[in-house]
Amino acid sequence: MPMRLRSALLFILAAVGLCVQGAAQEVPALDSLLYEGSVRYHYLFIPPSLLPERPLVVMLHGYGGKAEGYRPEMLTAAREEGFAVCIPQGLKAPNGKTGWYVGYPAQEGMRTDDDAFVCHLAREVARKHGLGTLFLTGMSNGGEMCYLIGRKEPRTFRAIASVAGLTMKWVADSVAFHGPVPFMEIHGTADKTSRWEGDLEGQGGWGAYLPVEDAVAAWVKENGCTPCAPEPLPLLHEDSHPVVLHRWEGGTPANGLATEVLLYEVQGGKHSWALKDMDTCRLILQFFRRWLNADVDGLHN
Repeated sequence: MPMRLRSALLFILAAVGLCVQGAAQEVPALDSLLYEGSVRYHYLFIPPSLLPERPLVVMLHGYGGKAEGYRPEMLTAAREEGFAVCIPQGLKAPNGKTGWYVGYPAQEGMRTDDDAFVCHLAREVARKHGLGTLFLTGMSNGGEMCYLIGRKEPRTFRAIASVAGLTMKWVADSVAFHGPVPFMEIHGTADKTSRWEGDLEGQGGWGAYLPVEDAVAAWVKENGCTPCAPEPLPLLHEDSHPVVLHRWEGGTPANGLATEVLLYEVQGGKHSWALKDMDTCRLILQFFRRWLNADVDGLHN
């Protein structure tokens, strides 16, 4: 075969390989809706094979983050598990940082109805695309929104999973629980941004917030659960941090199931999704899948 022809064939094969590789990547579509006079943007990924319940996960980025390109690992897991994923873009605070209003000092002057917006967005995206059961997850600032929305709107989302999230003290003091909802927290004990031990004096600059164990205990009490024996997870890699699962079960019956609270304690883990320590995205979706057929009204009778 002439050298020029061989080079041409190799180039074509390489190009085809790149196309196939690109097609395998998860590429969510950009969309928007009008909310309270503002255009709000989000990305939506619907996998080729949805579960029969057509579940939708709303995933919230952290402080200073952006929706574009966020957590491709979650989209890969969603394709395999059969979940649609909506990733909204947070607005800018006066300091230029994007995020969700949870009362940080730097967010003063920012519109304060992000919790209502997230719930509205979830319902509108589900209506527009014929999707069904709604779930919520978020990391850091997005995790704080999980705690806030879980208290205020437990009927909107069937289950909620926070990663490195916190309960702000003002939320604990002034926002009442409105009913149980299955809840999950993943948190590193060496997190220096969202401290495991909390910051009740607000010395870290985020405002005052509860220790992680106290924040989770509030959900255990609201859900009426009782503790199970702690479960160490197998190490994901040789250099992974140890992870211990704390589980509380029982509580209010729901369609033959019982509500629960999970806390994944990443021992020595930093401020992250803990992807090097556990299969975070898949564990979140599997947690949600257990609650697909729960009777929401039964949880709130």
